[in-house]
Amino acid sequence: MNRRNLLTVAGGTLLLTGLGVYGWRSSVGSMAGYEAYASRLRAALAPEPQILDLIRYATLAANSHNTQPWRFHADGGTIDILPDPSRRTPAVDPDDHHLFVSLGCAVENLLIAATASGRPGALSVEGESVRYAFSTAQARPDPLLAAISARQSTRADYDGRPLAAADLDKLRAAADMPGVRLVLFTERTQIDRLRDLVIAGNDAQMADPAFIAELKHWLRFSPRSAMASGDGLFSATTGNPVLPEPLGGIALDLFFTAAGERDKYARQMDSSAGVAVFLAEEADRAHWIAVGRACQRFALTATGLGLRHAFVNQAVEVARLRPELAALAGESGLRPDIVMRFGYGPSLPFSPRRPVAAVLV
Repeated sequence: MNRRNLLTVAGGTLLLTGLGVYGWRSSVGSMAGYEAYASRLRAALAPEPQILDLIRYATLAANSHNTQPWRFHADGGTIDILPDPSRRTPAVDPDDHHLFVSLGCAVENLLIAATASGRPGALSVEGESVRYAFSTAQARPDPLLAAISARQSTRADYDGRPLAAADLDKLRAAADMPGVRLVLFTERTQIDRLRDLVIAGNDAQMADPAFIAELKHWLRFSPRSAMASGDGLFSATTGNPVLPEPLGGIALDLFFTAAGERDKYARQMDSSAGVAVFLAEEADRAHWIAVGRACQRFALTATGLGLRHAFVNQAVEVARLRPELAALAGESGLRPDIVMRFGYGPSLPFSPRRPVAAVLV
């Protein structure tokens, strides 16, 4: 048997029938090409950026499953940020909670970029959308601006080093937002209890065929596919191998198991310096947007401090676990909204993004 037709993935071996090395590479695309693509998406703002440049920065925000569930409409002195219902994830997010948190993350990026480049303004939540009404003024530098293009959700093991008290204070201050509460867990016994809730949520999701089908829909295994779609969870961004799309699906079916995911999340939680839990004071869209804004500021501040972060929202997404998570956070009666682990860790490839033209209405 030709050794080039064997592929080892996650401890198993796949037989590549009818696909030579050249065919593999051409169907996958190159990581060098992907990295150039990602760099263009994250290019620094020009000294006098246009509105479309500000929207590009808004789209670099954190969001659920990298669905990028937003649309933008610019008209004179306003920019509207609207939900995109075609990018809902009803299995994992049946009430669109994550969707509106994602909008809040994009809103905060837009506000930071616009204010820093001389377009200060005010936000207003109008039903399902957010309006940013701005004027023209002198640019006001913001230390979080540079972090927008550098931020990434790093789904990898961290090194377990604790944070200095001063850095924890900076993270708390960054997320200070009316209507939002932040609880930081840095004691190992607390993190262990959170880890157990994350694993319980993961087990429930892995047993749910609708969750698995929805996740598969948003997975991208090759650079070519990630660049073509501009969205989704690209395997390289999680430290996994890149594969032709058909082989990626086969590898997923063979090696994506509840036990493997359980071990992965246990390891990742154990390696984290801390975990942040965000809770809104009211369970409505305006407060979910506010949570997104606070979450994004926390993530950008962490990036500026040289930290990595990643979402571990399983105990939020599995409704029966929310009361236990809220009680653990000392906020019984509130609905937990976001769980984010943080710490010192490696850099991974950036996730894809759709071009600005694709998100305009």
